[in-house]
Amino acid sequence: MVRAAASEEGQLRFARFKRYNPPTFSGLASDGAQGFLEECHSILRTMDIVETSGVAFTMFQLKGATHQWWRAYKLGSPVDATSLTWVQFSEMFLRKFVPQSLWDAWRTEWEQLRLGTMSVLGYAVRFSDLARHAPALVSSARGRVHRFIEGLRHDIQFSMARELESYVSF
Repeated sequence: MVRAAASEEGQLRFARFKRYNPPTFSGLASDGAQGFLEECHSILRTMDIVETSGVAFTMFQLKGATHQWWRAYKLGSPVDATSLTWVQFSEMFLRKFVPQSLWDAWRTEWEQLRLGTMSVLGYAVRFSDLARHAPALVSSARGRVHRFIEGLRHDIQFSMARELESYVSF
């Protein structure tokens, strides 16, 4: 398979990407897979190149087992196959490098999360962190707000529910 050399503009874009010091990922820490993708995505979004160069540039940050996985994927793909979108790549990457047991643990923790002795800010931060691991459970903003309120103390729930009734966004 022969590939054309990257254009000068593409090379400059890649050099700029590298100046942001993107992380590398070897596949050794499964809980780091999502953080790796999020950091790369943040850089790519800042550069406004998520869909044009995101997958290609992120591929250069894969090391060891993850690099071998990507290489095997590319070798097994038809030559004329369309390039993966960032979302397709991310989903495939996370399915491969985050075990289902970890997804299940995050989901359970998210479902059971309650304010308890945490501050509301601490609860909100933990809620958001866990919610990113359970996107199917928070498919709408309204559902996310309802779930957030369910985890609060009763007195706070009452105030928040009143606000939600009037559909005030917070």
